[in-house]
Formats: sequence, structure tokens, C-alpha cells
Amino acid sequence: MNIQGIDQLLSQMQATAAAAGGSAPPPQGGADFSALLQSSIDQVNSAQQESADMAKNFELGKTDASLQEVMISLQKANVSFQAMVQVRNKLVSAYQEVMNMQV
Repeated sequence: MNIQGIDQLLSQMQATAAAAGGSAPPPQGGADFSALLQSSIDQVNSAQQESADMAKNFELGKTDASLQEVMISLQKANVSFQAMVQVRNKLVSAYQEVMNMQV
């Protein structure tokens, strides 16, 4: 499981928050936020699919993977999903805060 995409997303969110607060200039260039978010979601999705396939193959006896490898794969997929849920919660919270601002 590669968490580089999630790390990039978090660092871009921090840079955007700093720019919005006036403490730093807005970033020039770089990755498109929506593309980065989509990439992170795709990585989490693929990790979940791979771990589900690995578990199914283990149950059917079609793989050489040990029980430990299957369990580690399932836990990695779970942790990555939980991290994505937390990112989503932060995005929703930020959106609600922006919408509640008085102009």
C-alpha cells in the first residue's frame, strides 16, 4: 500500500490553509487538487480490492499466502480507508466552515 498520495494530499491541504490564512503565498503549479484526491481514492480502493481478493483466494486455498500476510493486507486496507474517511471529514468540516462565514 502506497500512502504517498495521502501524504501529498495532506501537505497540499496544509499549504492551502496557510495560504488562506495569509501566512504563505499560494502554491505555484503542482498537482491539481481534484486529481490528487481522485488518485488517493483510487489507491485506497485498489488496496481494498487486493486484500479482499487475497482473503477470498486464501479461503478457497488458491494462494500460497499465509494467514499472517492476508491479515496484514486486510489491516493495511482498513487503515488506509480510515485515513481517507478522516480526510473526507476534514474536507467537509472546512467546507461547512467556509459556508458559515459572514461576507
